[in-house]
Amino acid sequence: MSRRSRAREITLQVLYQSDLNEDQPDNVRQLFVAARLNHERKLVDFSNQLLTGVRLNRDEIDQWLRRVAENWSLNRMAAIDRNILRLGAYEIIFSDTPDRVAINEAIELAKRYGGLNSAQFVNGVLDRLIKRHQSSIPDLVTKPAESVNPSNAKAADGREFKNPLGRLLTKKNKKQDK
Repeated sequence: MSRRSRAREITLQVLYQSDLNEDQPDNVRQLFVAARLNHERKLVDFSNQLLTGVRLNRDEIDQWLRRVAENWSLNRMAAIDRNILRLGAYEIIFSDTPDRVAINEAIELAKRYGGLNSAQFVNGVLDRLIKRHQSSIPDLVTKPAESVNPSNAKAADGREFKNPLGRLLTKKNKKQDK
């Protein structure tokens, strides 16, 4: 298991614990994370970044999950699956983690901590999330591809665009990616 995978595992444990026991003080969570990650500053910081990100964006993450989890309400999901999905969705929507890495990490957590069908469930929901999220990305200003640096691409309304595929997205190649 990679070091960042270990940090995700500890993050999941804290998210699960917080989901079931919201009254636990933050300092207890922080001590748990630091102890479980052997006080390795980079890993503790990464885990804390994930925890803070999921907490701050939980309402939006849950809205996305409600849209893509067909025939499932968040309350009906197993608590561990729900928190694996929240962690994966946070990484897909809000972080620089490549989408496929986020899905693979979530699947591994589901295999380790979830039920018999958790890995397939998590894979299906997060795959739909990626497709739905990518289709909601605004169209880019049309310029010849060679004159556009994909990392600096801007949407038609001037907003910066995080290009997860490392190339200029147009309507044409959005369809090809689906």
